[in-house]
Amino acid sequence: MRNLLILTFLFLVSFGQNNAQRFSMEQVNSFPFPSELTAAGQQDRIAWAMNEKGLRNVYVAEAPDFKPRRLTDFTHDDGQEITNLQYTADGNTLIFVRGGEHGSNWERNVGINPSQEIFIPKVEIWKVPYSGGKAEKITEGDDPVIGADNHTVAYIKNRQVWTFKLNDPKPEQLFETKGSVSELSWSPQGDKLLFTINRGTHALVGVFDIQEKKLSYVSPSFSRDYSPRWSPDGKLVAFIRRPGGKAEPQPILEQRHNPWEIWTADLESGEGKMRWKAPETLRGSISTTHGGANLHWATDNQLVYLSYEDGWPHMYAMDANAGPSRQLTKGNFMVEHVQLAPDGKSLLFSANTGPLDDDIDRRHIGRVNIADGNFEIWSQGESIETNPVMLSSSQFIACISSTYARPMLPTILQLSTGQMQVIADELLPKDFPLAEMVKPKQVIFKSPDGLDVHAQIFEKEGGADKKPAVLFVHGGPQRQMLLGWHYGDYYSNTYAINQYLANMGFVVLSVNFRLGIGYGYEFHKPARTYWQGAEEYLDVKAAGEYLAGLPQVDPERIGIYGGSYGGYLTALALAKDSDLFAAGVDIHGVHELSRRLEMPDGFEKAPDFEKAQRTAFYSSPLAYLDTWRSPVLFIHGDDDRNVQVSQTTDLIRRFEDRKMPFESLIIPDDTHHWMKYGNLVKVNQATVDFLKKHLQRD
Repeated sequence: MRNLLILTFLFLVSFGQNNAQRFSMEQVNSFPFPSELTAAGQQDRIAWAMNEKGLRNVYVAEAPDFKPRRLTDFTHDDGQEITNLQYTADGNTLIFVRGGEHGSNWERNVGINPSQEIFIPKVEIWKVPYSGGKAEKITEGDDPVIGADNHTVAYIKNRQVWTFKLNDPKPEQLFETKGSVSELSWSPQGDKLLFTINRGTHALVGVFDIQEKKLSYVSPSFSRDYSPRWSPDGKLVAFIRRPGGKAEPQPILEQRHNPWEIWTADLESGEGKMRWKAPETLRGSISTTHGGANLHWATDNQLVYLSYEDGWPHMYAMDANAGPSRQLTKGNFMVEHVQLAPDGKSLLFSANTGPLDDDIDRRHIGRVNIADGNFEIWSQGESIETNPVMLSSSQFIACISSTYARPMLPTILQLSTGQMQVIADELLPKDFPLAEMVKPKQVIFKSPDGLDVHAQIFEKEGGADKKPAVLFVHGGPQRQMLLGWHYGDYYSNTYAINQYLANMGFVVLSVNFRLGIGYGYEFHKPARTYWQGAEEYLDVKAAGEYLAGLPQVDPERIGIYGGSYGGYLTALALAKDSDLFAAGVDIHGVHELSRRLEMPDGFEKAPDFEKAQRTAFYSSPLAYLDTWRSPVLFIHGDDDRNVQVSQTTDLIRRFEDRKMPFESLIIPDDTHHWMKYGNLVKVNQATVDFLKKHLQRD
């Protein structure tokens, strides 16, 4: 009897240890996150920005050992991001932008102040020697591009074009023009600048001759022209053309083709011609996946671009002068993060395909030869690889990679051997809970209308017979959650939360609802979604019901959380289905959609305007407050530049007026992406504490 009691005691101790939380929120969020991966033009050197618990710095590495080396010394968690990282042509200097919030929908190049400094930090251009030394601030500005002379830098300030010399940085405004200038690029010879000017109703492609100090326009029209690209010899320009102005009012709730064309123009004459016109189908509409049209001018006079016309976002090529286009990549997968190789003969990309049955929920590195369409996937397995960059010798590809346990880190793929070398793994903190990560599994279930919906389930072994569960809903909605750490910093953060919840004993399901990417055009662009009917909520509710049907899940203790678009769907779930979702955390969600439809400023209006407004309102969480009974935590940063903070303040006012219970957390001066690490940990901890309080039993 005594031995039985001892064995029982040991089992209970072991069971408790196996299911106890073994790491803190700060530990699981301590992962370094790489971005801005770039390569030098003449040496096998790479550089990237690394965010280490809010300390953002520039790192470099070089063949043959690719040992990482930190170049900058920013030691304060002040939320100032590093973007636009690039080498000079000789590879001896790097420039970058520090400040702003470039993931914003508006005011991307206006300073942010999440650490509440006395004065709001500016958006500034910096330089640092590759060999080491002090990083120097050069000037206020954004979007720098380095000229072929290796020391002239053009950049944007106050929507105009400025330049400075790296060896004598005295800023000079090149010219002044009406509108907002963007998309700067130097000609191959370095004597001209190409750019886009947004004039509101239309947009023009402009060229500035540095020597003659002359501004001209490329085939000007009343259309919206953008994405200008130089031909390799600098004599021609290609660009995307879309309609300008406002169309005649048409039914708002109907789907229709979004037209676009590829044009080329001769710089000497300024005359342009339409080279290609997209098929006038829904699939022929311009892509809204990463990089949009991904227009490039390759060698052998080839224009390459991305189109959704066969149902998946794939790459195509055509001669710049005449002839049909050719599809370069084919199959039921998407192409993303497209890069033209340095020799201009092939394209690198990441794609959700490979030999494994569940590779549609991963990313691997691919390459396609432009001339003959020879296509191959260079990385395989259960890891995730993305954002490829070819090094100058063409012997290595740099990318960022992860597994289900290891967060994203810079990685080198040696093409001759196929070997992958993860670099900078020593930057992963020693107390990061690598061994405690739960391996997510792919699940596929059907929505009520028969659509296949993919999700990833996180569950720690053991635990109670009946566990609480949490549904995570991503934002975007043009996103896809994966079977491992995500290549986006926002979604690496939510992956960490899902891991934390799973280690707490929750069954966690991350759902890839319709409107997301990775599963083809019809999944990405379905009818009757968002303000046109919110049918994507069918997938969210089906995911909750999937959890409720699992034998190990307590159907009375299912929670939900999400941010941005995921916050919108979280609020909709709590408002419409409190019987299914017992509690939730709504992080900077959208709550009222009818305001998206502008009142006509003239006599004309769409024939279904009133119906569309009504549909938009009843696609909103605000319309279902009468049935909202589940506890909720609202979180929002009050310098959010993706979702107006008024979306949350207005909903809270309704809750207060109705005397409905709620909890709230406002983060002063931070943005949509929790730029200050301390704020990120605070938000994540508040999220899991709220779910634990309402769903987990002692």
